[in-house]
Amino acid sequence: MAFFIAYFKEIAILFVEDYYMKTLFVILVLLFFLFTKCKKAHHNPVMEKPITTEVVIEVDSPKTVVNQVKLYSKSELSKFKDSSFVLLKRIDSTFQYDMKYATSDNFLKEIVYDCDDCLVRYKTAKQLIKANDSFKKIGYKIKFFDCYRPLSIQKKMWKIYPDKRYVANPIKGSNHNRGSAVDITLVDSLGVELAMGTEFDFFGRKAHHAYQNLPIEVLENRKLLKSVMESNGFWSITSEWWHYNLAKSYQYKVSDFKTECEN
Repeated sequence: MAFFIAYFKEIAILFVEDYYMKTLFVILVLLFFLFTKCKKAHHNPVMEKPITTEVVIEVDSPKTVVNQVKLYSKSELSKFKDSSFVLLKRIDSTFQYDMKYATSDNFLKEIVYDCDDCLVRYKTAKQLIKANDSFKKIGYKIKFFDCYRPLSIQKKMWKIYPDKRYVANPIKGSNHNRGSAVDITLVDSLGVELAMGTEFDFFGRKAHHAYQNLPIEVLENRKLLKSVMESNGFWSITSEWWHYNLAKSYQYKVSDFKTECEN
């Protein structure tokens, strides 16, 4: 009998100890979950938008973003002959550019220039600056579509559109190939092009200077462009309102070199 009483005491003790152990275990588990939940809440703050800094860059025109261009020094300019080729943007920074053949926005429908620089003879540049100064006095500036053009590109144009009213025969060469012709329009103080009746390189009567079935504003804009250019040593051709040649252009030889792109 004593044996059985001792046996049941041992069982009772184990039951009580096991009960307290289980209770303690449950309490510890609950505390663990409460702690981890609070920790997650503490390390999950509201996401804020990243702070951004606006980068300001210099812009020459609405369509062209460039770094600041270093102008030719007076000593460099003094070494140029009238026949020397020069980068126009390094002589005068007030011109604007949309060099069409450095893009696919042209009648060739492809990029044929490696660079979008306007290269001309120094004599051409000096007369262009004079013309631009005249335009600036009334709130306008010259914008360029094309300047010097290698003869190899002229041949390609002639192959696609062999009409001498709009594309010069490469056998004789274009004044573009001589660095003495430019394709231009005018822009206002905001860089907006003046209405000229057609797009650049529109091959049709509507682009001719003699075509009069146009709004008065267009006719006046064409007249302004032509009169100022002619008073500064350029002459136009009948079929293109945008094309102007320097006087005595044929004194310069046809060229066929590619320009080196500036960074």
